[in-house]
Amino acid sequence: MKKLGFGLMRMPVLDKTNAAAVDIEQVKEMVDLFIEKGFTYFDTAWMYNGFASEGVAKTALVDRYPRDHFTLATKLHAGFFHSMEDRDNIFYSQLEKTGAGFFDYYLLHGIEGSKLPKYEKFDCFNWLLEKKAQGLVKHAGFSYHDSAALLDEILTKHPEMEFVQLQLNYLDWESEWVQSRACYEVAVKHGKPVIVMEPVKGGTLACVPEEAKKLFEDYDAEMSVPSWAIRFAASLDHVMVVLSGMSSITQMEDNISYMENFRPLTDEEKSLCRRAADIINGQIAIPCTGCSYCSEGCPKKIAIPQYFSLYNEDMRERLEEKGWTVNYSNYDTLAEKFGRAKDCIGCGQCERVCPQHLSIIEKLKEVSAHFDH
Repeated sequence: MKKLGFGLMRMPVLDKTNAAAVDIEQVKEMVDLFIEKGFTYFDTAWMYNGFASEGVAKTALVDRYPRDHFTLATKLHAGFFHSMEDRDNIFYSQLEKTGAGFFDYYLLHGIEGSKLPKYEKFDCFNWLLEKKAQGLVKHAGFSYHDSAALLDEILTKHPEMEFVQLQLNYLDWESEWVQSRACYEVAVKHGKPVIVMEPVKGGTLACVPEEAKKLFEDYDAEMSVPSWAIRFAASLDHVMVVLSGMSSITQMEDNISYMENFRPLTDEEKSLCRRAADIINGQIAIPCTGCSYCSEGCPKKIAIPQYFSLYNEDMRERLEEKGWTVNYSNYDTLAEKFGRAKDCIGCGQCERVCPQHLSIIEKLKEVSAHFDH
């Protein structure tokens, strides 16, 4: 299997204020190019792109290609089942939505300390093995957001899990919270292949500060900025596939250009990534990856990831000593359809589902102080 996977999470949309308004025709074009170049791994989930992703997988992929031409992965998230029956209801709905017949890879989604008891309470690990025994799942595993120590406990208790999906990128490699390196090493210790999510950290590593950008360009002007992030993750020996949430045919063409005949990073290039990480960590205000889990259930319909992105951009702009920026106008435009940052009521729904464990309520106050007048 080639090491690049198509993450159906940040697909191109026809309406930027509606994640479910997917540009199906462009996605079809992307799927065609992806398969033409020998790539096969597609990753979706129940709630991606405003709950539209699995249906898009059917329309753009499953209905148009023989089943042995692609590999499809999807997931069960703890936020959407509340009984034994719910697990099956979601699973069989996923089979219907995708039309796939079976899933090559199926994951218990976003396991962490606060969610693990629910997966255990409803016997989800054994439930997943039952689906595998029935031929409805080929490979059973889980995606993970927590400490290396807890990951070690889970893999020790559940050696039957065949793989683990980790947030892994050069910015989070030595992070005390994300613990990319430490979690990767635990997976290696247990002999589990790793699927990488967030290699570009929700676009953060595609749009880096000028100083970091110059580092990369001075070394190799032909390689795009995000290529360094994808290649960093793919260079790890035990990484099976690196998921990229590509949102345009242009992004896909760039990724394919260096992943079709993949060349791992040299030690010198890895060192360059570490230097870039130091620069970026010194400037990023809110380390949001834009997964949108937080905004799906927000009672005030606040566009949390979009506001955080605008705020991060503005902080970088101000570091360059610029005055008014277009981000103020972009914020007001978004606020015409969504709640403003100041509308937050502090219910905590967002913080309970945030894989990055951000203090979203406090960060929204910072955003509001910056943009709301």
